[in-house]
Amino acid sequence: MEITISHYLALAAILFATGAAGFLVRRNLLIQLMCIELMLNSVNLVLAAFNRHHAGAHAGQVFAFLIIAVAAAEAAVGLAIAVSLFRLKKTVQSDAVDELRH
Repeated sequence: MEITISHYLALAAILFATGAAGFLVRRNLLIQLMCIELMLNSVNLVLAAFNRHHAGAHAGQVFAFLIIAVAAAEAAVGLAIAVSLFRLKKTVQSDAVDELRH
């Protein structure tokens, strides 16, 4: 059985839907950050699949590297926000944050 681009797209759709559902359902800020990372990685999978399908162009790999850089920056900023939230409120639950200033 040959793996086609539709297999990659189906896997990426499942990963993205899992990440989106996890982000919407869970209230823990750290799990929400992991779900965002899962969604970004599903987009990277799509870009790599299309790059494999069009072997001459490397635009998919370039965009995937840019998304990896954005994901690393997002993780650093998100973890810094989570640490400061924990210092102020003693919790990382996003429902506990009802105001921006204390």
